[in-house]
Amino acid sequence: MITGKNYIGAERSAAGSKIFSTFNPVSNIENEPQFYEASSEEIDKAVALAWKAFTCYQDYSGEQKSEFLNAIADEIEALGDELINTYCAESGLPRGRAMGERGRTVFQLRSFAELVKKGDWVEASIDTAQPDRAPIPKPDIRKMMIPLGPVVVFGASNFPLAYSTAGGDTAAALAAGCPVIVKSHPMHAGTGELVASAIIKAAERTGMPEGVFSNLNSSGIEVGVQLVQHPKVKAVGFTGSIRGGRALYDLAAKREEPIPVFAEMGSVNPVVFLPEALKARAEALAKTYAGSVTLGTGQFCTNPGLLFGIKGAGLDHFIKRLAEEIVLIEPGCMLHPNIIGAYEANKGKALSQKGLQLVAEYEQEVGNNMARQAVTTVEGGTFLDNPALHQEVFGPFTMVVQCEDKAQLEAIILKLEGQLTGTLIAEEDEAIAFRGVVEALRNRVGRLIFNGVPTGVEVCPSMVHGGPYPASTDSRFTAVGINSIKRWVRPFSYQDWPNELLPAALKNENPLGIKRYINNQLSTETL
Repeated sequence: MITGKNYIGAERSAAGSKIFSTFNPVSNIENEPQFYEASSEEIDKAVALAWKAFTCYQDYSGEQKSEFLNAIADEIEALGDELINTYCAESGLPRGRAMGERGRTVFQLRSFAELVKKGDWVEASIDTAQPDRAPIPKPDIRKMMIPLGPVVVFGASNFPLAYSTAGGDTAAALAAGCPVIVKSHPMHAGTGELVASAIIKAAERTGMPEGVFSNLNSSGIEVGVQLVQHPKVKAVGFTGSIRGGRALYDLAAKREEPIPVFAEMGSVNPVVFLPEALKARAEALAKTYAGSVTLGTGQFCTNPGLLFGIKGAGLDHFIKRLAEEIVLIEPGCMLHPNIIGAYEANKGKALSQKGLQLVAEYEQEVGNNMARQAVTTVEGGTFLDNPALHQEVFGPFTMVVQCEDKAQLEAIILKLEGQLTGTLIAEEDEAIAFRGVVEALRNRVGRLIFNGVPTGVEVCPSMVHGGPYPASTDSRFTAVGINSIKRWVRPFSYQDWPNELLPAALKNENPLGIKRYINNQLSTETL
């Protein structure tokens, strides 16, 4: 049941005076529940509880945390149709998408549960003492990863489940041993409250400390600002716009004790179409990319917003077929009137740039908050000289950049901002011939795709969902997959500590049975 209240640990609270509602973009009306924005006092209480919980939760065993994460997954599934119906009413997204995203969220939680139960992720390393070493004795030094402390997670507008309340950031932080305070996204506060209730039930069921999780409502930026500036908050996870992510990053950097902000801030995801591939497959590629550009109404951070090719008959044919294919697709509903408003404004700004031509746009009548998809094109030289054309238009919009030759194509890619993905559409021998282009792409992106589409992010250990700034604030880390746990920990060494006082991962007898580096040799042996 949705109450509109905040979760301060297990306590429901509505001390604030500011009230807001979510919006159904399909019906074009406000949803009935009203939500109470968290007050300053509630924020302080949630952080104080998280800090108190951290003092013990950081030392909980992998088995205990695994049980907690699996219990969260169970409780989310137990929400049933209430969660799915609320998700759809607040996002305008179809039921199939809601069910798929719920499945992904549960899978993420169970993946982290398995990871921490095994325990190897702490990267235990032991260098044994050499007291007789000359001229200076060598001490016993043992290292492992330990949690940072309370983490603030910002819910994402375009993924009400998988990147929000119990999404990847929250699952990874809880797995690492960090209590989490979620700043719920105002566009899906009801979905957030339901998921928060599931997390609280799971915490109570598995004996987690009070304050290991809180969920705070917010209609604007004030709650998020206070959380990031709070001295007991030790890290931040964010998925959203460059403007929002950079603002949080700057706030965190200005603190007396700066803290890391792991922000994934979107991308235009360049796709390079090489001549032989277009000659062989232009029609099929046009159909595939019309679908990719419009998938989810273009509201994915991996939407292909920039398509590059070298001038010629193949590229001309591809542009013509892409224009024909994209207008055959029925427009979709965007997440909120504010988002479609921003889409139309940014599309208009792009179209006002000198040299950009509109090739195709859906022209039939559309319903409330439906986005008209568009394809544009521009000369390579014009694109190279105008940074405004490099910016993301969040929605079903793409730009085909017509390059003069291989050298100009490479020069353009080198001038792009950092991206989540890059894609090469090529025949195998072409990839070898265009090695410079491939290297340029690799230096600009976090994931390089061959003959595919960027939309769709597989949740697996090998996935990198991040990239050079501004795709993310730290390209060394991924926001997807079990390795995303590394964002919420730091390396810590014990020197000459008695064996009985060491954490289990570093004890001589290796009670966890985990893989450890013993004098630089990987082993599961005891000492």
